[in-house]
Amino acid sequence: MKIAILIYNGMTFLDAIGPYEVLSQMPNVDIKFVAKKRGQIKADTGFAFLKAKFNFKDITEADILVVPGSTVAFLNVMKDEKTLNWIREIDKTTQFTTSVCSGSVILASAGLLNGLKATSHWKAINLLKEHQAIPLRERIVKQDKYITAAGVSAGIDMALFLCDELFGEDETRAIQLMLEYDPKPIYDSGDFKTCEPEIIQLAEKKLKKNAKKEMSLLQLFKNRKTLKKMK
Repeated sequence: MKIAILIYNGMTFLDAIGPYEVLSQMPNVDIKFVAKKRGQIKADTGFAFLKAKFNFKDITEADILVVPGSTVAFLNVMKDEKTLNWIREIDKTTQFTTSVCSGSVILASAGLLNGLKATSHWKAINLLKEHQAIPLRERIVKQDKYITAAGVSAGIDMALFLCDELFGEDETRAIQLMLEYDPKPIYDSGDFKTCEPEIIQLAEKKLKKNAKKEMSLLQLFKNRKTLKKMK
């Protein structure tokens, strides 16, 4: 089973690595990290790097496509026709096309989620409307062959959901145990729908601070209208 994971500068690494850790344990898989250009890919934090060994010309088909999100960089990716065209072409060959976090906005920008229900990070989810998708504040949303996940950590859940679709309960539970994925966070604040307003406001401040780190003054100017719509 061929799995292609899109990577790009400014992406949130857990959006890709979380699903990778699950999917890599499925039977008979071949996983490739694919970028527009081969070489070093920088995380949105600026602290970590991945190396892309494959570019768009190298990978022309996949059974599964994973599109990760980011704090800010997705705003550029969703306008990059070369990347969107590659996603569209790969999508023609997939059994499942998936996303994590704001990666669903990239899929929607490629025209793949028109009229379909989808989820995204709570801060970016309203952008789905602008690209004819139907936003749902759920952790995982599946419609047709498209599986979208909410923010960052939800990518692990999405990959387990996908494994269950492909290989059933026993295989999925075994992988979950291998990863010892049994989350018990110290606070119940991971769901936008139930989190207190003051915590949401603090999270928004932190996200804006991270966004400013990523964007140059020129990028801020170009994308300020879109960022306002995310408020």
